[in-house]
Amino acid sequence: MIQLEQPPNHQIKLTSAVKIKSQFKGLSIALIIITVWVVSLSLLLSFDISKLTFWMLLPSILWQTFLYTGLFITSHDAMHGVVLPKNPKINHFIGTLTLSLYGLLPYKKLLKKHWIHHHNPASQIDPDFHNGKHKNFFAWYLHFMMGYWSWGQIIALTIIYHFANHTLHIPHDNLTYFWVIPSILSSLQLFYFGTFLPHSEPIGGYIQPHRSQTIARPIWWSFITCYHFGYHEEHHEYPHITWWQLPEIYKAK
Repeated sequence: MIQLEQPPNHQIKLTSAVKIKSQFKGLSIALIIITVWVVSLSLLLSFDISKLTFWMLLPSILWQTFLYTGLFITSHDAMHGVVLPKNPKINHFIGTLTLSLYGLLPYKKLLKKHWIHHHNPASQIDPDFHNGKHKNFFAWYLHFMMGYWSWGQIIALTIIYHFANHTLHIPHDNLTYFWVIPSILSSLQLFYFGTFLPHSEPIGGYIQPHRSQTIARPIWWSFITCYHFGYHEEHHEYPHITWWQLPEIYKAK
C-alpha cells in the first residue's frame, strides 16, 4: 500500500488555510488536464498535417508539450497526496494514470525517489541531483533521465508507436510531431524549470534546509513556463500544496 507523508506541524496552519477552499478542486483540475490532453492528441493525430504551415505546426507542438507537462505535474501532485486528499486510492490512481499516459513511467518508483529528493534536496543521495555547482545542463539532464527510464519502457513505447502507425494507420509525421517530440520537449521543460534552475547551487551557496530557490516571475508567466514549478522554494517549504495554489504561498511570503 502506498503511504502519504504528512506535513510537519509548522506547515499545517498555512496549508490548511489554503486547502480548505476546495476539497475536490484538485481532482477536477486533474480530470480537465487529462481530458484536454486526450482530446487534443486525438485531434492532432487524425489531422491532415500537410494542411499545416510551419506557423501552425509549431504552436500545435508547443501546445501539446504544455499538456504533456500538465500530465506530469498532475502525477507530481498525486505523489504529494493533494489530487484527492481524502481518498488516497483515487489520488494514487490518478498519479499512476497520468504517468502512464506521459510515458509509461512507474509511479511507485518515482514516488519513492521523489520523497528522497524532498528529504535530501541537492545532495549526493538526491536522485534528481547531479553536480549542481558546475551547472552542466546536458550532463545533469542525461543523469536525470537515466534515473527514470529503462529499456523496457523504451521498447514498449516503440511497440506502441509502430502499432499506432501500422495497425491504426496514424501517419509517422503525426506521431512524431504530436506524440514523440512534445514528450521530449516536456521532459526538457520539467527538468529545466523544476530541477536545473531551482536546484543549481547559487553563487553564495545553498540556503538550508530546502537547498532550492524560487525563479521569480509574474504569475501568468510562471504558469505558462511550467505550471508554477518555478516557485520551487515555496514548494519545498509547503510540499502539500497543489501546483495551482503555489502563487498564493509565493505572494504571502
